[in-house]
Amino acid sequence: MKQIFTTKRICRAGLIAALYVALTCAFGQISYIGIFQFRPAEALCLTALFYVEAIPALYIGCMLANVFSLYGAPDIFLGSLVTLVAALLTYLIGRLIREEGARLPAHIGRVALGGLFPVVLNAAIIPIVIVYIGGFIEGFATAQAAYWWNCISLLVSQSVWIWGLGTPLYAFITRMRKSGKTVFLDARKPAAAAAGKE
Repeated sequence: MKQIFTTKRICRAGLIAALYVALTCAFGQISYIGIFQFRPAEALCLTALFYVEAIPALYIGCMLANVFSLYGAPDIFLGSLVTLVAALLTYLIGRLIREEGARLPAHIGRVALGGLFPVVLNAAIIPIVIVYIGGFIEGFATAQAAYWWNCISLLVSQSVWIWGLGTPLYAFITRMRKSGKTVFLDARKPAAAAAGKE
């Protein structure tokens, strides 16, 4: 029977969660507010294409990072829940479009479809937290106008972090796995057989 919670997976989950918190908190409130949310930690969402442990890691990392959000408890819990669902769906894309022996079009498909969930879900749901729960509509005539403005803003910023920064991260992890670097794999395998097999 395959062991799910190995020491390596637990350590990798801890690293992903810690990086998410550090990369979010390092930029202060511009990670949470503004026309363009400066949140490079979102690139880590693509790690769920490779690792099942990235799902809880991203959830916990997002929850801890959102403790410092101006939007309070709704962002801590609902915002993190969005990340959890997006990570799960991204992982399922990674299982559907397999990495083993994949050519460039398959890798493009993995990144494009896997990244779609954190982009779209955040853009659609986080403005609800900001506008309808948080009541942040200053500068807008209606709550609906504020919602759509935040929706478009998040769609742009999430796209930059998920695909702009996440694509090089995906390429790096793929290269490390193909070269047989054991820290990126779940078992010790010879380099020739380490093309992402789990």
